Amino acid sequence: MPKISAGILLYRRHGGATEVLLVHPGGPFWRNKDLGAWSIPKGEAQPGEPLLDRAIREFSEETGFPASGDFTPLTPQRQASGKLVHAWALEGDLDASAVVSNSFSLEWPPHSGKRQEFPEVNRAQWFDLAVARQKIHRGQIGFLSELEVLLR
Repeated sequence: MPKISAGILLYRRHGGATEVLLVHPGGPFWRNKDLGAWSIPKGEAQPGEPLLDRAIREFSEETGFPASGDFTPLTPQRQASGKLVHAWALEGDLDASAVVSNSFSLEWPPHSGKRQEFPEVNRAQWFDLAVARQKIHRGQIGFLSELEVLLR
């Protein structure tokens, strides 16, 4: 059974353009990756868990900000790994430089026996849709396209 994740695509209208909030994953693997490495704030859901509830909780855990308002469901996107990502668009604003994420523990360096803590998200940033298409994980581009159509 494929894994299922749920997340929030936060957007704002800024200076005549639509911008989306994307997060960059923390940890050593992602340190020097940029294009195609960014994501919507999201996380894996447990079987039977309400997906919007998971999306809201993950947004808060990965940004330190609450998510509330009118959530618009987007078409789920299947990742190359087989994971299915459910997302909701939400209009809002926050200070991306003030994002504070929860953390995870990882053996690093590999096979060293040493565990280190890393933030799940090491930074967040607002991007216009053209730049966001370059930055976001390839399997999530469909969310940007659908948002663009919804806002027309």
